[in-house]
Amino acid sequence: MLRGEATRSRRLAGLLLAAGVGAAAGILVWLGNPANMGICGACFLRDVAGALGLQAKGPAIFRPEIAGVVLGAFGWSLASRRGGSRSGGYAGMRFLLCLFMSLGALVFLGCPFRMLQRLGGGDPTAWAALPGFLAGVGAGMWIERRGKTIGTTQPAPWIVGLAAPLAVLGLLALFLAGVLVGPGPGDVGPPAHANWLIALGIALAVGVALSATGFCAVSAARQVFRGPRWMLGGAAALVAGYALVVLLTGKPAFGSPAIAHSDWLWNVLGLGLAGLTGALAGGCPVRQIVMAGEGNADAFCGCAGLVAGGALAHTLGPVSIVATATDPGGATLAGKVAVGVGITFALVYGLVVTRAPASR
Repeated sequence: MLRGEATRSRRLAGLLLAAGVGAAAGILVWLGNPANMGICGACFLRDVAGALGLQAKGPAIFRPEIAGVVLGAFGWSLASRRGGSRSGGYAGMRFLLCLFMSLGALVFLGCPFRMLQRLGGGDPTAWAALPGFLAGVGAGMWIERRGKTIGTTQPAPWIVGLAAPLAVLGLLALFLAGVLVGPGPGDVGPPAHANWLIALGIALAVGVALSATGFCAVSAARQVFRGPRWMLGGAAALVAGYALVVLLTGKPAFGSPAIAHSDWLWNVLGLGLAGLTGALAGGCPVRQIVMAGEGNADAFCGCAGLVAGGALAHTLGPVSIVATATDPGGATLAGKVAVGVGITFALVYGLVVTRAPASR
């Protein structure tokens, strides 16, 4: 609806769905999810890494929203008959790009999708960091003008496309059986989370909407530089939908930099890395999750990279320190190094892979 060819009425329906996604994220916060974190691809996959015991410290909880988004996207791809298994587009490099995307997001303390929620919540640190994200996506577009950055996927056997749906069903089963580390289905303790069954239901609807619209925060940022701008309009609608719920519920307090820090330079650079790697890898973390649900096995490799990045962020220390009343928080030395290495890696990779075919 928001990408490719579509009628004006379908475009408008896509904008309404995007606003609904923003409202759904706000409702999840109202019901108990962390402030300005109704849905966050990088943070929630990091939490799943903790639940699986893949990180030495940090949040450890299975987020049913991940399963909901994947299964919702899977269901829509079947219902619309436009899905299908695909693979073959530099899956290994997508893993590494998404690993660094996760590290950049966790220096900022949120993926680009959560950035939109923070914008809707009036978080001044997110508004200050927005130019960094746009600059990162712009740099990725400049590299893309030289050629493709992750290759072209091809149709694959149907079982290949089931990797993500089967994986989340397995994780959901382990969660319900009480095997995974973290709060059980009836626990209301920390880390903050909405009721698991309600969260799963809302996320299923969100997965359908995100698949139907093709929404991606990176694609929206691309349209700042070139049209058409329906995806950018979808981002604005999502921000507005989230802001409306925040204003109606008072959760979080509008304008509060909840789960954030005010180290503006590293907010800018962290989001810049997320934007650059997202542009080169074909989508933001939430878009990778949706594409994996639709049958893109390479996007599933990207999700694995996001899990690995989240685990490394808490094991090795790149994740930023959240500001409190007594501590301003900010980026750690490990986080600064990770962002520098990630930007260098992405630029070198992008420039090398897009050389003329004759020089490869």
